[in-house]
Amino acid sequence: KKIKAIILEIDSVGGSPVAAEEIANALKQTKKPTVALIRESGNSAAYWVATGANTIFASKNSDVGSIGVSMSYLDNSKKNQKEGLNYTQLISGKFKDMGSSDKPLTAEEKNLLMRDIKILHQNFVKAVAENRKLDIKKVEALADGSSMLGEMALKNGLIDKIGGIYEVKEYLKTLIGEGVGVCW
Repeated sequence: KKIKAIILEIDSVGGSPVAAEEIANALKQTKKPTVALIRESGNSAAYWVATGANTIFASKNSDVGSIGVSMSYLDNSKKNQKEGLNYTQLISGKFKDMGSSDKPLTAEEKNLLMRDIKILHQNFVKAVAENRKLDIKKVEALADGSSMLGEMALKNGLIDKIGGIYEVKEYLKTLIGEGVGVCW
């Protein structure tokens, strides 16, 4: 009962789409005011998390957005051959070792991964559009995987306010009508 609002400090270049979705949904479910404070960066899955908050703050110098999906990895197969290492495939299904860095992707494997990347990307775009109350076409136009600095993110509707922890405290003080003490 003593906690009047939730501040989620974010400084991350991304992570798992499932974890991002779960945290964003948890923020949306709470009855308390929620603020995401993007520090140095709030990119990719970390930005998805931020979109679950009622209000997003970032510095004018914060790196924000990077709405996109990556399943990139190193293909070590040629290096391994050069070093005399052989990949011995022992699998129960033809796609079980798909994405192993020790063998090149087949065209069929690449198509399967691209299928999933496209689905994840669509889900990400939809979540940003819904959570930020933005037109999906606008989010699609921004969702090229690039990021932008805070002021540009503000102009594009990806964040709500420019500022840091002091501005967040002042904002919450006005919102909840009392002084703000942050507990970690």
